[in-house]
Amino acid sequence: MPSSISSAIQQRYGALATQDTCLSCGSAASRIVPAPADLCVDLGCGRGKDVLTLAKKVGLRGHVFGIDGSPEMIAAARARAVQQDVINVTFWQASLEELPLGDGAVDWVVSNCALNHAQDKARVWREIARVLAPGGCFMVSDIYAVEPIAPEYRNDPVAVAECWAGAALRADSLAHVAVAGLVEVQVSDESTPYQRAHAVLASFTLSGRKPNEKEVME
Repeated sequence: MPSSISSAIQQRYGALATQDTCLSCGSAASRIVPAPADLCVDLGCGRGKDVLTLAKKVGLRGHVFGIDGSPEMIAAARARAVQQDVINVTFWQASLEELPLGDGAVDWVVSNCALNHAQDKARVWREIARVLAPGGCFMVSDIYAVEPIAPEYRNDPVAVAECWAGAALRADSLAHVAVAGLVEVQVSDESTPYQRAHAVLASFTLSGRKPNEKEVME
């Protein structure tokens, strides 16, 4: 990601780290039912609310990782975990295009309105596929562009940081998921289009899974 865009995103979300503003465009984490002892990761975890919710669902034999690009958000998430005495969580500052997790490391990937900030969305979806264990599932809420966004806005660091100019087209988003090798992809919670600054957007939730080992062999 160009440093100017990365800096703008960190500046915006660093300022929001101490506020109660809702930064989500969906409810991906609340829709999943992980099994006890499952391992989960939240991409763009923000202040850690969904991570802590999932930590209760998986229990002490499970673990939830939170990844965000903002150091202020990560600090706020760690403080919240300490305050709530939740110990089965780990928070990392990292890029969504290079996740600090091993191959097949988690059973679930969730994300709420974070992937639109990534410059290389195809790479993010490849990373999601990489870190999922065979048969593992994802639930990702995000925005998409109904019409192509003009280059002058797509390359504007402030516009991307404001969570609209980085949106991919719907068809491109679904293509990234398919090319990454994820299957049984479903679209839900799709909104009606709305105007945001110089873009027409909509939100949706994508779910699916990574093929299991038997399916890959076939």
